[in-house]
Amino acid sequence: MADRVILHCDCNGFYASVECTLRPELWKVPMAVCGDPESRHGIILAKNQPAKEKGVLTAETIWQARKKCPELVLVAPHHEKYEEYSRLINDIYQQYTDQVEPFGIDESWLDVTGSRRLFGDGPAIAGILRQRVREETGLTISVGVSWNKIFAKLGSDYKKPDATTVISRENYRELVWPMDAGALLYVGKSAQAALGEMGIRTIGQLAAADPERLTRRLGKLGREIWTYARGEEDSPVRSAYEEREVKSVGNGSTFPRDLRGMEEIAAGIAPLAESVARRLRKHGLWCRTVQVQIKDPSFRVISRQKPLDRPTHLASELREAALELIRESWNPSAPIRMLTVTGANLVDEEGLGEQLSLFADPEAERRRQKQERLERAMDGIRGRYGKDSPALTWGMEKQEKHEKERI
Repeated sequence: MADRVILHCDCNGFYASVECTLRPELWKVPMAVCGDPESRHGIILAKNQPAKEKGVLTAETIWQARKKCPELVLVAPHHEKYEEYSRLINDIYQQYTDQVEPFGIDESWLDVTGSRRLFGDGPAIAGILRQRVREETGLTISVGVSWNKIFAKLGSDYKKPDATTVISRENYRELVWPMDAGALLYVGKSAQAALGEMGIRTIGQLAAADPERLTRRLGKLGREIWTYARGEEDSPVRSAYEEREVKSVGNGSTFPRDLRGMEEIAAGIAPLAESVARRLRKHGLWCRTVQVQIKDPSFRVISRQKPLDRPTHLASELREAALELIRESWNPSAPIRMLTVTGANLVDEEGLGEQLSLFADPEAERRRQKQERLERAMDGIRGRYGKDSPALTWGMEKQEKHEKERI
């Protein structure tokens, strides 16, 4: 059976490029999109090429970036514009195949196997898409071409900006296997650290490893990334018209008055984290990423997210992760009109597998199990007596006591 032809199209410096397209004078000066331009502790979300050449890095603080580049121009994000451009670009993709699977706002997989008679081979279609996106939106994309989704994504990351990289059965050992294992999709910091302890630092070493040993150490994830490293991943690119499975669970609230200070912010976050955790548990899901969205009284919105060390559906852990994001990216004295907490990158019990063996702290696991029992008991009380049941006061007091013990 002939190989599929999969493209992974990744917009280059998406947020920054959209801002530069809206204000062309920004192309020629070092600029960065950041959460709160007035705060030294705000985080750089994206930067343009001149800023990159000055050493500015995504996710560093504004004061760190300005230390490297004092003339850095800071721009607040315009998320509605990013969504608009994302739709425009995916509309272009869908003119060449109906098998378009977005992976975030700025990247998509395309299966163009059936499009080659009309438009040429994979690299030719990649070139057409790069040209059309550049001419019709002012943005650029990098495209990876391969026979599976994982290697196609590695290809789009291999050379930027505005480039096509082909990873084939003939060259993948030379291109892919020398890469750090952490470059592989879903190999996060914890998994990479575990691989390092096993003496596995490159994708090639991962491909040559014993899959049983990987499974013992990393659970289901171990065998999964082993197949990725060997080029054996074969999941389909889903149709643009296919109904999508739930990718995230979130809850937001606009407050009767603006929140100020970490005490008020924590009080606002708590019920949102609790709602998200309860819904995750109801559906038998855990999240591997926590996202926070903040809106101020001027309706300016910032979004932050962070991967978790281990999947969770506990309100206490969602709350702490959300507060950590806010501490890192928001001036607590600035007013907050609305907050949203979202659990993303979801996994069910089967997918959870033995990943938890990565976190073999018996005392921490005992505390987690105790917290799980408490939160599930509170779920039961709500289900039987409603969310305003007096019994919940007891549960909240127990949870507060448990949190103090944990700290």
